[in-house]
Amino acid sequence: MVNQQQIIRRRITFYGRVQGVGFRYVASYAAGEAGATGWVKNEYDGSVSMEIQGTDVQIRQVIALLDSSRYIRIERMETRDIPVDAKEKKFRVRY
Repeated sequence: MVNQQQIIRRRITFYGRVQGVGFRYVASYAAGEAGATGWVKNEYDGSVSMEIQGTDVQIRQVIALLDSSRYIRIERMETRDIPVDAKEKKFRVRY
């Protein structure tokens, strides 16, 4: 079990209605509100990739806000923990 105060980093790929619905901007806003860092990017196959860093609670907050959007429909997520980037300071949208 992850300590809720421990900083972790996750690579998440989202599938569903996740492009053309403001997903990246909602993710950026949610991460800013939660205090998480990382990035989000559209992929050519219609999915969206995200690397997000923060506490487990912060990451769950971001996903919950994305999932509550009336336009976004997350059908599936592939998630794996990856090494923390100690130098990262903010969350950004990648193009």
